[in-house]
Amino acid sequence: MKRFSLLSGLCLLALMVCPSVLLAADHLPHIPGNELGVVWVIPFVCMLLSIALGPLFFAHIWEHHFGKIAVFWGLAFLIPCWLVYGMDTALFEASHSILLDYIPFIVLLFSLFTVAGGVRLTGTLVGTPAVNTGLLAIGTLLASWMGTTGAAMLLIRPMLAANAHRKYRVHQIVFFIFLVANIGGSLTPLGDPPLFLGYLKGVSFFWTLQHLFLKTAFMAIILLAIYFLLDTVLYKKEGSPVPPHDPARADEKLGLEGKVNLILLVGIVLTVLISGLIDLGTAFSVCGVPVAGSSVFQVVLLLIIAGLSWKLTDIQSRLANGFTWGPILEVGKLFFGIFLSMIPAIAILKAGTEGALAPLINLVFHDGQPVNAAFFWLTGALSSFLDNAPTYVVFFNTAGGDPSTLMTTLGDTLAAISAGAVFMGANSYIGNAPNFMVRSIAEERGVPMPSFFGYMMWSCGILVPLFIILTFIFF
Repeated sequence: MKRFSLLSGLCLLALMVCPSVLLAADHLPHIPGNELGVVWVIPFVCMLLSIALGPLFFAHIWEHHFGKIAVFWGLAFLIPCWLVYGMDTALFEASHSILLDYIPFIVLLFSLFTVAGGVRLTGTLVGTPAVNTGLLAIGTLLASWMGTTGAAMLLIRPMLAANAHRKYRVHQIVFFIFLVANIGGSLTPLGDPPLFLGYLKGVSFFWTLQHLFLKTAFMAIILLAIYFLLDTVLYKKEGSPVPPHDPARADEKLGLEGKVNLILLVGIVLTVLISGLIDLGTAFSVCGVPVAGSSVFQVVLLLIIAGLSWKLTDIQSRLANGFTWGPILEVGKLFFGIFLSMIPAIAILKAGTEGALAPLINLVFHDGQPVNAAFFWLTGALSSFLDNAPTYVVFFNTAGGDPSTLMTTLGDTLAAISAGAVFMGANSYIGNAPNFMVRSIAEERGVPMPSFFGYMMWSCGILVPLFIILTFIFF
């Protein structure tokens, strides 16, 4: 923890002392996405391969040095960027990614992780197929109103505790990621960052509820049915086990400890919503990157909420809940490298038809008309590995960028973009913010989660066929 804090501090210090001439620059020195070849994406691909193969082939090294490996792949982009496009551009891109993307991202995850970790389910909730399916259904419903990350962090520990006596648990966490951490967040702008960006661009708050409800219900009902059947078969294969008698919890009634954290969770949701709607101007600039006052407001308030949660929650309740800092530390280290190494991939994507991905971008129109199936699959495929928020924005703008037209004449196109960005975040561990954190918490509690590619076998075997059916029905 100390090493990561020191590393982050040194990076921020480097950004703070960068040449002051950038503060008065007439233009922002972005890397030209239209000039970048696919070779620039190699560090990001290597970052993904490290996450996928590291735990399999050099587990001991990965366990102790994954933070350093993540930083290495970030530098594997920044140093060539420095050499080719100059120090100003490299520092600008690094500070832009860290200050505007990484810090708000990790602070939000940290606050949700801290607050949700203070909510403890008391008593004995037995993980039968019916109970588990009910928990998944509740999480799916909550995700659109408190965000996929909030719902996932609130319910993952009760899910794990209820099934601690079960032998087969991997499928439970995989379907939890499918439903609670992704697909459930598709009905309101509060559910997932891409939809919130659409809301800020002028898409009405309840538009997604009206236009994605049937698509979300289709995915959720089928996945819940598949889960129930699978869990029932495995539950019977285990001999319908019951949890061992625990005298310490025998007299506990079913309920919640740390209820104040539920209020704080609402506070987090409201903070994110309000900070996205208010304009507080520019608070300060670092290396030419203007940091919005609303972003500073959000970060500071979220840290205060996290501090209140830590102060107001009994530490023994957290310990009984299995709370440790390990999962958020792992996510923080890995995504530090991911956010830096994926800078050129995002730049190429933003270049649209002028970038290296032009052949893919050109697939979304045919004879001047949008191909909704292509919008759905391309938005989804890229959102499976890149940040789904900028991916959504790219295809939103590719479709015209006018919210009034996209909500009416091109409503099916906007629905395809929205569904692709949210639904297909479930295709990989890094497709959406809570996926990796759910995996880390589950592994910490003894669930042998599949590798990066192992998880994708689940998603390709279950989700992709459903996405194909969804395409034929709706797009």
